Amino acid sequence: MTTAEQDRHRRGAFAALTSRNYRIYLCGQSLANTGTWVQSIAQDWLVFDLTHSSTAVGVTMALQFLPIMALGLHTGLIADRVSKRRILLITQTLNAVATATLAAITIAGAVRATDVYAFALLSGLIYAFDAPPRQAFVAEVAPPDQLRAAIALNGAVFQATRLIGPAIASLLIANVGTGWAFAANAACYIGPTIGLLRLRQSELVPAPVVRREPGALRTSARYLRRHPDVLWTIALVGVFGTFGLNFPIVLTAMAKSAFHGDASTYGLFNMCLAVGSVAGALVAGAGAGARPKTSMIVVAAAGFGLLQTAAAFAPDMALFLTLLCGMGFGNLVFQAMANSSVQLSIDPELRGRVMGLYMLVFIGGTPIGAPIIGAITNHYGARVGLAVCGIVPVLAVAVRVAVMAGTRSDDGGSAAHRTTARVRAVSSN
Repeated sequence: MTTAEQDRHRRGAFAALTSRNYRIYLCGQSLANTGTWVQSIAQDWLVFDLTHSSTAVGVTMALQFLPIMALGLHTGLIADRVSKRRILLITQTLNAVATATLAAITIAGAVRATDVYAFALLSGLIYAFDAPPRQAFVAEVAPPDQLRAAIALNGAVFQATRLIGPAIASLLIANVGTGWAFAANAACYIGPTIGLLRLRQSELVPAPVVRREPGALRTSARYLRRHPDVLWTIALVGVFGTFGLNFPIVLTAMAKSAFHGDASTYGLFNMCLAVGSVAGALVAGAGAGARPKTSMIVVAAAGFGLLQTAAAFAPDMALFLTLLCGMGFGNLVFQAMANSSVQLSIDPELRGRVMGLYMLVFIGGTPIGAPIIGAITNHYGARVGLAVCGIVPVLAVAVRVAVMAGTRSDDGGSAAHRTTARVRAVSSN
């Protein structure tokens, strides 16, 4: 290992900060992410306050992520054909306009649940075009040998803003009203827009542009069939996105019914998740440019599911908050490793389409899982809903482990058969 390689290894998750473009991009994203968490808390609490229904929160989540379920593959193809930077500039602007509109309605006191539903659907449509290029754009901003570190650091910053965003949202909701929380998020979109404009385009590493030809989506499907490890990782991510990460539903209900709290309690829950998530992201990025092992991804996934199941039965607030920190750690280690594993495994010209599928299964499953978890939480209570969110991922991990064991057994049997054949051939000679 050269001196330069040793130095990159020592920096671990911070290695990507040596890139000017990545530093600028990350600063803009940190402001946008802060606004996203402010809006997330405000939107979840506003719907729950207007309807007093966990099912309504689930419906809002479903509407927000329904568009990517319908369009994820096609918007991923667009990301392979059009400048990702240009797409992101457009989506940032549209998000700012939509959020400012909801802020004005809410501040005026005219907001209804149907208005929030409409906003969730519109923001979901924008997100469907935004998510694939945003995931793939990291590979253009960060040097190739620092991609894993960049993905993990993205996750760390996203979760660090989870410490700040809920606190800001709680203060705004309590002192000036929910509408001003939406207004704050609209203002936060200025940061990433400036960041994208300041990037040195000569230092970007753009993927080859995909020509317009029939069967472009089928090409990515064939690619995944030839790489079952990548396909299984994406499938596991889909189960987590569908059933494991319904925090707005179960944690609002836990705050209000299980611990008799308010919006500040819900904000505290999110901050505890963030504390663990920041540590998890830094651990996940420690391998710099190396592709994470499948076994590490599986262990992180199992740990997250078990911790969430345990949190459902926590008898007091102190233990619950501790388990939330552990959940945040396991969740972010899993997400960062799964994301970097997929990105480091695929050809650059297919990255937009594969990451479109990745985001499709990760986010697109929410319209299925959120109403189910919302209904379970409504009928059986917050603790049962939270337990289901943990148990389903654990079962998915068990299936993955069984498949891995079966594959190793088949490989071992094939190897033994080949060895026996060689021995017989030598004996006959």
